[in-house]
Amino acid sequence: MIRMKLKILKFLKISALIFVYVLLLINAFYFKDSPASVISAFFGITYTIFAGFGRPVCYLFGVTGSSFYGYLSFHNSLWGNLILYIGYYIPMQILGFFRWKKHLKSNKNEIIKTELNTEERIKLTLVTLLFTIAAFIILFYTQDKNPLIDAVTAVFSILGMYLTVKRCIEQWIVWMVVNGFSALMWLDIALKGEKVFSTVVMWSVYFVLAIYFYIKWRKEIDGYCAK
Repeated sequence: MIRMKLKILKFLKISALIFVYVLLLINAFYFKDSPASVISAFFGITYTIFAGFGRPVCYLFGVTGSSFYGYLSFHNSLWGNLILYIGYYIPMQILGFFRWKKHLKSNKNEIIKTELNTEERIKLTLVTLLFTIAAFIILFYTQDKNPLIDAVTAVFSILGMYLTVKRCIEQWIVWMVVNGFSALMWLDIALKGEKVFSTVVMWSVYFVLAIYFYIKWRKEIDGYCAK
């Protein structure tokens, strides 16, 4: 019975992933979505899935997806996201690949998950809030289209990528915030006429994956503590 349930669960996961990729293809050909949006979404979703399972290979997909997302940010005058992806994300993903390779489980190409202590959480929260306020002020005066959302997504993404490289479970909470705001931001852009529906799909899928992988990592880390 347990094996049957696991097989059904695996089938549902694969089916959901296939559905998402098919949806991206529909956006590409039927709705004539931006090629950069489709490519960014494909590589970005693949990156998140591999990252959730703790596989270092995720960063190879991440660098490609980040490059195309940087182009989209430039095209839509989202300067905070542009600087974030080109100046921070790509270098950190390269660093992350080598850092993760040093912290693999024995006889397994999968990382050992960690979590922050209370002091680290408080410090990071305060620093993040201060930088978010500063980023909003700067973006507001540089005529960014969405200064508040762009500030939140940019600063929280910096924190999220830092936590990702450190293999911390808290990254998934941060990504929930980033992904939710980003989905709304790109939906607004799409409704104004830009062909970026694949990007909306991408951020929406990210949001769901962040919830799923937080639960998965929580169970695994609790399992470490129980031993």
